[in-house]
Amino acid sequence: MHELGEFDADVVIVGSGFGGSAAALRLTEAGHKVVVLERGRRLGDAELLRARKDPRAYLWQPGAGLRGFFWQRIFRDVGIIGASGVGGGSIVWAGVLLEPGEAFYRSPSWAHLAADWRAELAPYYQRAAGMLGRVRNAHFGPMDEYLREAARTLGAEDTFGPVPIAIHFGREGVTEPDPFFGGEGPERTGCKLCGECLLGCPYGAKNQLTRNYLHLAERYGAEIRAEHDVTGIRPLEGGGYEVSVAHPWKRRVVREPIRARRVVLAAGVLGTLELLFRCRDELGTLPRVSQRLGARVRTNSEAITTVLQPHGQDLSRGPTITTDFHPDADTHVTQNRYVGGWHMRLQIGPIVDGARPGRRALRTLGALVRRPFGQLRSMFARGFEQRLTALTVMQHLDNELAFEFRRSPFRPWRRVLRSRAIPGREAPTYLPVANKVTRAFADASGGKPGNLLGETVGGLSITAHILGGAVMGTDESEGVVNVDHEVFGHPGLFIADASTIPANLGVNPSLTITAMAERFAARFPDPPAGAVRRDPIVARAARAAQAASESRSTT
Repeated sequence: MHELGEFDADVVIVGSGFGGSAAALRLTEAGHKVVVLERGRRLGDAELLRARKDPRAYLWQPGAGLRGFFWQRIFRDVGIIGASGVGGGSIVWAGVLLEPGEAFYRSPSWAHLAADWRAELAPYYQRAAGMLGRVRNAHFGPMDEYLREAARTLGAEDTFGPVPIAIHFGREGVTEPDPFFGGEGPERTGCKLCGECLLGCPYGAKNQLTRNYLHLAERYGAEIRAEHDVTGIRPLEGGGYEVSVAHPWKRRVVREPIRARRVVLAAGVLGTLELLFRCRDELGTLPRVSQRLGARVRTNSEAITTVLQPHGQDLSRGPTITTDFHPDADTHVTQNRYVGGWHMRLQIGPIVDGARPGRRALRTLGALVRRPFGQLRSMFARGFEQRLTALTVMQHLDNELAFEFRRSPFRPWRRVLRSRAIPGREAPTYLPVANKVTRAFADASGGKPGNLLGETVGGLSITAHILGGAVMGTDESEGVVNVDHEVFGHPGLFIADASTIPANLGVNPSLTITAMAERFAARFPDPPAGAVRRDPIVARAARAAQAASESRSTT
């Protein structure tokens, strides 16, 4: 192993989403010198506010001059949405913190890798929930009442209720000292109930990662380098890795390679898979990465539907997601406000049933041809964002697709990720229960139900919850990483994001990604001799709260 002076860091973490952020804080607390590399920008409150009105500040496609944060990538079988920026997916995250059901822990895809996954992950779920400030939603408005009525119509009202959520409600619009970490976190402002969570919260209410894990990691010595796009990873003789870096859009900017004892990939499913494929199959620097790379990818078996309320109704007040219910044993439904989601105007069409994609597409096109002015009225509706409800319908029923690294059909001189459906296990593009729920909501509210055109016409499964592709296994014939998240064949290279999750969740995955990253960090190798450890922030915050309580009781 190289001497300390030959390394720029003990650990380089690629990506600053839920997995990378949790790893950054915990490894810094453990005494490691940590550098986090994030290809997106560091976004201040002013920039998030600007994104409400300026597509250049909202959309992420840096080569085209769009240097915001929100991106959507379309593959043959799936459409995926996400975010690039310091804080990763938490920027466009609704803040929902749900734990999966028993089927996740007992899935044959990974049940054999631990005696009891539920028991093993329980303390890390608790730790993650504490760090992300989980509370029970405190807001209930007309949109929630319509969802309750839909649940009642479907005979599932007993499953309806408020969601656990990562929002600081406090006193609306009032800024106060850090209420979560004994004063070591940033100031926070009580939720303004603006419905804009999915565009990043510039008001200090949503517990996105820049207000907890990343804030504290930097405070304790971690270095976060924004606008650093990792282009390659090369093992060094004697141990450690060299990480090649470029600027995402300024080609004349030269970034020096970074040398580290260990590397943690946490760039999200697409980012992690692309980097590993490129290093294995194109650069040849990581030749022993498992041939299972890209296999066992899952979409959370979801459908996104919509209801547009009549003119004059405004359902936008509240956090993005506030309530949910289970229409059957396999399905979970949440409602979504999407203030600022102007692009949804272009993606919504009529609601159409049909399990056969080709026929469903023809029926949708036929409906558009028969009623073109109705479609135009919806697209250009006044107050569209305030009137829109999006319903996210997820199932824990398993599905599977694969990503491969092949020639681009449009730029054949370049290899890119391309999706491939697994016959008999295809990601669903139509969930009958989703349309049933949507019609029930529309009946309750008097609104117009709709489907996403990407699903009905494009035959795509649309998701913000992509999982797998570099999953856990007993060896390289079964997975890409072991139960400690270390890549088979390349000691000191780890993965700590959603790509390691080998089973479907059926709920929003952010809490699970964070909990698994907490478990990963707890099992990570010790830092070099002489490193200074500090107690976990949760323990220090608890002591501070206890001291404050004792002080109040004696005065």
